[in-house]
Amino acid sequence: MTITIKKCMIEDVNMLQEISYETFNETFKDQNSPENMASYLEKAFTIEQLKTELKNPSSQFFFVFVHNEIAGYLKVNTDNAQSEAIGADSLEVERIYVKSKYQKLGLGQQLFNKAIDVSHELNKKKIWLGVWEKNENAIAFYKRNGFVQTGAHSFYMGEEEQIDFIMTKTIL
Repeated sequence: MTITIKKCMIEDVNMLQEISYETFNETFKDQNSPENMASYLEKAFTIEQLKTELKNPSSQFFFVFVHNEIAGYLKVNTDNAQSEAIGADSLEVERIYVKSKYQKLGLGQQLFNKAIDVSHELNKKKIWLGVWEKNENAIAFYKRNGFVQTGAHSFYMGEEEQIDFIMTKTIL
């Protein structure tokens, strides 16, 4: 299996939108109302919103490909792009998503390892993320990778308030 990770550039915005819609919908559609899903997808993944995020020097996106087909992506944030004011010495993993047909192949781990590499390149001391309290598979994955829960914050899926656990890992 040929796996490659490539940094996402502004000219990749349409592909980023497509993979964002597909993976977010696959991951959360069964636990949320169609109205809340549509509201979130229409706000979070517009071309303009994704272009704004791609242009932010404190955010980076990476695609993972399997045999030249896009299988998932990663988004990391530093400085003012972080969704919480965790600190200048921290890197946020905002998104790790893999298409359902490519799950259980280690791609999430490879994307996570890329986030660790970026944190080293930027001399960050901590890596953190928010994960929905009901996303048991993701929570287990992050615990296996040395994260511990250090807090919680609200996340809005349309009109519904949900709770994300904040999980943190110290980088050595």
